[in-house]
Amino acid sequence: IGNIFNAPIQANTNGDDFIRILEKKILNKIDNFKPEIILISAGFDAHNRDPLAQINLESNHFNIITKKIVEIANIHCDGKVISFLEGGYDLIALSESIKEHLNALIFN
Repeated sequence: IGNIFNAPIQANTNGDDFIRILEKKILNKIDNFKPEIILISAGFDAHNRDPLAQINLESNHFNIITKKIVEIANIHCDGKVISFLEGGYDLIALSESIKEHLNALIFN
């Protein structure tokens, strides 16, 4: 199949390292795949305030990640992106992260 990529993330990974892993293990492979549309399953439980994932992203990291995905969509599929909002478990982190995600989708 060749279009499924796993990128294990260690507990306590910070946002910059998370983005580097995402770029190296996922985004460059999406770029090589040249998609016709990109679907995002947008969950925000990797936020440092979230009690479950133990990943240390901050709200602005979701903006950066989304912008990187939109850049690939602009190159390969005329900006076609569908984002399904999923969730997170800290309401403050969730509201901030969704705002960052949507701003990246709208203003990119």
